[in-house]
Amino acid sequence: MATLLRSVARQGRVFQVISKNKPARIIVVPLLKHNAYISTSEKKKDVGAVVQTMEKSAELKRLTEHFKDTDTNKEENYISYGYEPGDRDTDYFLHHLVMFCSITICVCLGGFILAYMPDYKFHDWCKREAFLELERREREGLPLVDPDYACAESIKLPTDEEIGNVEIII
Repeated sequence: MATLLRSVARQGRVFQVISKNKPARIIVVPLLKHNAYISTSEKKKDVGAVVQTMEKSAELKRLTEHFKDTDTNKEENYISYGYEPGDRDTDYFLHHLVMFCSITICVCLGGFILAYMPDYKFHDWCKREAFLELERREREGLPLVDPDYACAESIKLPTDEEIGNVEIII
């Protein structure tokens, strides 16, 4: 940290020398841009306000009466969850039961099953088997990786005549 501060300080001195010892101007960039919206148009005072209230139409009166009562305990204002439209208590219970089962049990139990399911694609088995094989080879005094993994007699290589002038890069 001290090295970083020293190098920044040295660069600052170099920049001051380059700028002929003029004081450096600090540029401040605000994080939030403050806007002041000012209307420059003339205020028109000749526009009058409506003092008389408009008469309500019959349709508006009917809708106002219909939606005035917002008590959810009344039967006509009840909105069903869709499980048992005729019975409010059963509908409420079934809705909360389904939500509990689908969200709580499925997510929690599903997460538990995914966390503790057996070795997927046997990744851990491969590692365990490799360590056991290395331990067996050390115990028997064999090299950890056998140079003759496959028998030399079983490998068929091309002859010199078959290779010809092909460049071999090793």
